Amino acid sequence: MNWIVFDYGDVISEHTDALPTLAKAFDLDVADFEPHYWAERVQYDSGGSDLEYWQNVGRALNVPVDKAFADELTRIDVEGWTHLEPDVLELLEGLHEAGAALALLSNASSTFGSWVREQEWAKLFRVKLFSGDLGCMKPDAKIYRILLAELGAEPGDCLFFDDRQSNVDGARAVGMKAERWVGVTTAKSSFGSSEE
Repeated sequence: MNWIVFDYGDVISEHTDALPTLAKAFDLDVADFEPHYWAERVQYDSGGSDLEYWQNVGRALNVPVDKAFADELTRIDVEGWTHLEPDVLELLEGLHEAGAALALLSNASSTFGSWVREQEWAKLFRVKLFSGDLGCMKPDAKIYRILLAELGAEPGDCLFFDDRQSNVDGARAVGMKAERWVGVTTAKSSFGSSEE
């Protein structure tokens, strides 16, 4: 079986629109807040808890974060990543209807993974894997091997799309076919080449 594997953020979804609201919650400008949002993300997306993540951000900004504040920040953060690209959703629906085996592999927290699994569109994917549940992240070879084991597939039977070249390179390093995501039109041409 041939699999088509998609990243989530900035591929299926639009870029988060939550950063201004999150920055305001810390009483900061986005420019002052955003570097810390990303700096603490690796630990979070590798299996850290919501509270740990926001407390780490808060410590860097000298702002105390209790559980109630962390829960609110998490709600805002998840909401920011929930806006799907309509043309990508249409593409996924078309692939699903055509019988394609679709999988999702995302560097994201366990909390975000739980949100995804509750969505109707998530049923388009036979397998959904999130780094926060697995304890490792793209482009670590380990996460691609976990994916392949879950799919029961050989590396050459998988075509992977990600917006980050480092993640594409990581997939290629374990033998997967992988392309950098630059939009639906380019992706469709990759499907043709993968079937030749």
